[in-house]
Amino acid sequence: MTVIIGLIVVTACVVGGYMGAGGHMGVLWQPFEFVIILGAGVGATVCANSKATLKGIGSAFGRMIKGPSYKKEDFLELLCLQYQIFKLAKTKGMLALEQHVENPEESALFSQFPKFHGDHHAVSFVCDYLRLMSLGADNPHEIEGLMDQELEVHHLEDANVGGALAGLGDGLPALGIVAAVLGVIHTMGSINEPPEILGKLIGAALVGTFSGILAAYGFVSPMASAFTKVAEEDSRYYECLKAGLLAHMAGNAPTVSVEYARKTLMSHVRPSFYEVEEAANELPAPG
Repeated sequence: MTVIIGLIVVTACVVGGYMGAGGHMGVLWQPFEFVIILGAGVGATVCANSKATLKGIGSAFGRMIKGPSYKKEDFLELLCLQYQIFKLAKTKGMLALEQHVENPEESALFSQFPKFHGDHHAVSFVCDYLRLMSLGADNPHEIEGLMDQELEVHHLEDANVGGALAGLGDGLPALGIVAAVLGVIHTMGSINEPPEILGKLIGAALVGTFSGILAAYGFVSPMASAFTKVAEEDSRYYECLKAGLLAHMAGNAPTVSVEYARKTLMSHVRPSFYEVEEAANELPAPG
């Protein structure tokens, strides 16, 4: 929502300031300038990125508008899930988790936490490492290195999308100059025309520079930054899981492991220790 508000403010201030100074909106309507700038920008983006990244750009706008996928209540749920997992492992052993790990879709334990249960990547992440633990992997440092590699790949996909949008934003001002130069070339070919016609042609050429700069710094680059921030906030979900699992592997009590996980969260979505404790106490006994 903040992205939409920001774009509206940019548009209103630019258009309002221009019209307030006596400008006419009709002069800014130069469709062929837009074709040159935006068409070349899209073409360059397609040339520079993979099919997977281009597909990610298509879904990036929805993520920007909706904001981070996980709210405070989702992180509270995640911490409670980890508490249940760690408590079951401590009281009944890692083998008690086998039925949940091998068939997570029908797991009575996971289904208590619908946000987590509906996130295929998060479920796979947890199950993979719980399976490793049940098979005898007990070195937190080795597992941490493996987790880091997996999360790096996961984050790289979002980083590529953010980089593609940022690259488009960086290129639009130069493409605006290209459109302006082409407009000047066209104007020079009409040098014998009367001043009123030459004025319109020069104005149209300058609209190219204006459009490229406005599109870059008023729209595309801020949206690239917004997407990057959303992706970074969403990554906290996996960092929370990572911290909790590693703390459990190190032999900590369930409450302590959950506290390790809680500390990885950003302040505006981090439940307090007492909120987690109260929610955990209301959970049914894990089985």
